[in-house]
Amino acid sequence: MFTQCELLLVPTVLLCIASVFAQSAPAQSAVTDGPDANPGRPTVSTPAALTPVGYLQFETGVLGATVSPEFSTRYGFNEILKLSVAPRVEFFSSLEPAVHFTAAGNGNPTNGMGEVFLGAQAVIVPGDGGKPTFSASYSYRSYDGDAPELDLGSPRNSLLLLVSGDVKGFHYDANAIFNEIVQGKKRRLQLGQTLSISHPIARRFEVSGEIWRFTQPFLDSYAVGNLWALSYTPRKNLVLDAGFEKGLTSTSTRWEVFAGFTYLLPHRLWGR
Repeated sequence: MFTQCELLLVPTVLLCIASVFAQSAPAQSAVTDGPDANPGRPTVSTPAALTPVGYLQFETGVLGATVSPEFSTRYGFNEILKLSVAPRVEFFSSLEPAVHFTAAGNGNPTNGMGEVFLGAQAVIVPGDGGKPTFSASYSYRSYDGDAPELDLGSPRNSLLLLVSGDVKGFHYDANAIFNEIVQGKKRRLQLGQTLSISHPIARRFEVSGEIWRFTQPFLDSYAVGNLWALSYTPRKNLVLDAGFEKGLTSTSTRWEVFAGFTYLLPHRLWGR
């Protein structure tokens, strides 16, 4: 089992590695010759397209949330690592090593940590021009943290069907989600649907809007949310983002605000 200190060290060590790689070549070379980052954050939807093969990608952020079935306030640091080992296969890890929260009905703030997920994504039908990309993704919860969960819950096993494409200058990511939610000895199937649409609004700026819906099997309810985000791309391999999300049902998290960045190492980890 991971300790809190060990989980906190993971993103720190990896970010140090990223700095070493980033400083090993001129910045201009990284901008003009390197591949583009492919952010999955900050939307709930995951892109069907994979990251460039052999390049490690970091998706780092902070999220603050208020009023949900399990907490009154919650602030967390999150990290996602992605690495494609072939044109159609990508491995990823998601962790939330530090969470500061006030549980529902308890006025005492507490520190904890969230879950750790390991998974893989595979392209079923690659996109080409106006043809969309279709993929499938599976993740497993390898560590169950002690922090309260957001309105989406924390699945033990998760299967996603993903499609991404471009239509008349707009980019879309849509997911169909099948989660196994466990509470004690009981297991329930959670269904989710997400749709994110983005469009450039100025040089290097892009705005994203999203609607999502998840069933909440142990509450006999469902959560619906609407998300808006703005991203800025100062370099091909670096994307900054910030935005907010509003819950639309009584069991949805009322408000979420977030900010972060996606950074793609400018050099391949192997080969050319």
